[in-house]
Amino acid sequence: MDPMDIVGKSKDDVSLPKATMFKIIKEMLPPDVRVARDAQDLLVECCVEFINLLSSESNEVCSREEKRTIAPEHVLKALEVLGFGDYIEDVYAAYEQHKLDTLDSPKVGKFGGSEMTEEEAMAAQQRMFAEARARMNNGVSVQRQSDSDRSLDS
Repeated sequence: MDPMDIVGKSKDDVSLPKATMFKIIKEMLPPDVRVARDAQDLLVECCVEFINLLSSESNEVCSREEKRTIAPEHVLKALEVLGFGDYIEDVYAAYEQHKLDTLDSPKVGKFGGSEMTEEEAMAAQQRMFAEARARMNNGVSVQRQSDSDRSLDS
């Protein structure tokens, strides 16, 4: 069974905007360097996998602290656990800059702009974490289902 079948999402459902990613790749390299389309696609896939891995580990850190919402501290701790401690200072600086950049933006309600209910958002988040765990375990899914997920399945 394909790990993507376990969590109910196809590989195409989880991606990053390729045009934006290609632009970032191009901006990071000297102007005289070209990158093959296959290499660009591979870099995008690596980014998706990294985000899934980081999200899953952040969720684990959050769970160990018996919290229900992943906070920036959980992401920073996940980076450390995963061996990316050298990046924590830069990530924190980017986070601080993001807070400053969004300080003037209008505040939206807790689920503003989203057409999902809180329960749907929680279920979608849990599916994404299960997907990341499944990929991390090479398709061996460790089914972890919270009480709220079980009630949604009923």
